[in-house]
Amino acid sequence: MAKTSTIRARIEPELKTDVEKLFKKLGLSTTEAINLFYRQVKMRNGLPFSVVMPNKTTEKVFKDTDAKRNLIRCEDTEDMFEKLGI
Repeated sequence: MAKTSTIRARIEPELKTDVEKLFKKLGLSTTEAINLFYRQVKMRNGLPFSVVMPNKTTEKVFKDTDAKRNLIRCEDTEDMFEKLGI
């Protein structure tokens, strides 16, 4: 099917740059990524991911990690599992 429709959207420049770098690592152009997203929405008859507001605990973790607080560093997977008690 010929691609004949155009999508125009405004987006924050830094977000666009960061995401396009990720697309490049994945071997995708922005157009291919948008087409992939649209196909997933059509196939699932909705968004291909859940959209939820983070709870208080998740918000605190986001803020702490952004501020580099309360981080636990692990040497390797064994160290991580040991610290998690697994």
